[in-house]
Amino acid sequence: MCCSVNSHYRDLFDLGGKAAIVTGGLGILGRGFCRGLTEFGANVAVVDLDGDACARFAAELEEESGLKAVGVACDIADRDSVEAMVAQVVRTLGGVHVLHNNAASKSADLDDFFAPFETYSLDEWRRIMSVNIDGMFLVAQSVGRQMISQRAGGSIIQTSSIYGIRGSDKRIYEGSFYLGRQISNPGVYSTSKAAVVGLTKYLAAYWADQGIRVNTLTPAGVESGQNETFKARYSARVPLGRMARADEVVGALIYLASDASSYVTGQNIIVDGGLSAW
Repeated sequence: MCCSVNSHYRDLFDLGGKAAIVTGGLGILGRGFCRGLTEFGANVAVVDLDGDACARFAAELEEESGLKAVGVACDIADRDSVEAMVAQVVRTLGGVHVLHNNAASKSADLDDFFAPFETYSLDEWRRIMSVNIDGMFLVAQSVGRQMISQRAGGSIIQTSSIYGIRGSDKRIYEGSFYLGRQISNPGVYSTSKAAVVGLTKYLAAYWADQGIRVNTLTPAGVESGQNETFKARYSARVPLGRMARADEVVGALIYLASDASSYVTGQNIIVDGGLSAW
């Protein structure tokens, strides 16, 4: 006699009735993260610099899912902008249960961003850090206060990078160009992403008694229009032999956002095709 299927474990991934914020919601990964959260039942706030584009994407999510979505313009490096964003999300979605602290900057000035470490501008260093770390601090601080006031716990997921946990192999960038310039992985990016892991561990311990779980999500190289030289060199470093697709990172986010990971905090979930295993 066949046993009936027990849906208890499947239900653990259900995000119905939850409100989620995704910073950097218009990015290559951000859009997939927003769609994944809505597919599992969450109402989503799409947060990025361009408020009109956020609103348009939020309208798409509402039409696709039948759930609530809101687009909010926010400069995460500015405390007042962050506070206004969280207040708007709470007014619109009724609270915050999941934060994906995902936004990062790669600078508008690519010459400065890709400059050699020996001549790297302190001003550029501070511009990147103001988003990648200061902004992450400000958003976590504001959302953490909101979660504590709700007395219902919550899940915070913070995006790092493979370069936050592993050194950058300069050889994979040989012959790789973007908009006419040689590209590389700047030291400021690696340093900021390593700091994300440290902040996560601190907050996981600090907010554990509030029922707030804090984890890091670390993607490796995601295919996003890189030239064939770069893709081939990068893929040769990966046991699975290729770069990631953007959708392959979403499952880990859903796991960390949901009750499926209710006893997981302070961890770094690495989605890298095995790169860090070598």
